This record gives sequence, C-alpha cells and structure tokens, in this order.
Amino acid sequence: MFSFLKRKPKVYSKIENHIFGIITELLKVGSTDINVDELGGKYYLSNEEQHFKVTILSNDYVIRLTNTRDSVAEKYDRYFVEDVLRIVKEEKHRRMELIYVSITNSIEKMAERLHNTLIESNEFGNEKIRRLESGHLENRGDQQKIKF
Repeated sequence: MFSFLKRKPKVYSKIENHIFGIITELLKVGSTDINVDELGGKYYLSNEEQHFKVTILSNDYVIRLTNTRDSVAEKYDRYFVEDVLRIVKEEKHRRMELIYVSITNSIEKMAERLHNTLIESNEFGNEKIRRLESGHLENRGDQQKIKF
C-alpha cells in the first residue's frame, strides 16, 4: 500500500563504493579511533598506524579523506552519507557495548571479592568474639568457684 514511501536501494557510484569500502575496512580494524561531535554533526575516524583519517560532516554531507600525502573533501548524496554514518554509529555502539560489558564484569568481580573478604572478616570477628566470650565465661566460672 505504501510502497511508494519506501526508499529504493541506492546504487552507489564507483567512487562511493570505494569510499564505503575504505570506511568499512577502517572500522574493522580495532586500532581505528572513532570520535563523535554530535552537536556539530562531525564524525572522525583515525588510524595512526595506517596514517589515515576520515572526517564526516553530516550536516553538509561532506566526507574528507586524509592520508600522509593527500586530503580530499567532497560533497556526496544525502542517502550515501546517511548510510556511511549508520555503519560508523553501529560500530561505535558495538565498541561501547564491549566496554560496558567489560566494566560490568570487572565491577561484578570486585564486588564478589569484597563480599568474600567481608564474609571472611565477619567469620574471623565472630570467632574472636566466641573465644573472648568463652574465655570470659571460664574466668567467671573460676571466680565463682573462689567465692564459694
């Protein structure tokens, strides 16, 4: 019924396919940093090992590719830039999820160690109290024997 509202799959130009491939490969490498300026609509990818940087200006639909020798900035089709941003945001989210899981696991392990330490400390304290009480009762018993 509303098929006219659906966006048809975009067929990218040769250069768009090439840029999409470069960005996809950069995102696959763990050493690629992803930085985002949401308010400014700027997305930065940088890989120091490969001396390669990508800047995406989402408001202007501009993508800048920079390596050690060249820097090229071009304005692209809105749908192409949105597709590029989608994969960048997905990778950023995936990495944040990994960090979240790692931090959560670390916190759980620390809490478990703290809990075990508190239990051991509490058991040690209870044992010390029992010894003191039993020693006190023994001393009281000796005092009672002397009084009789």
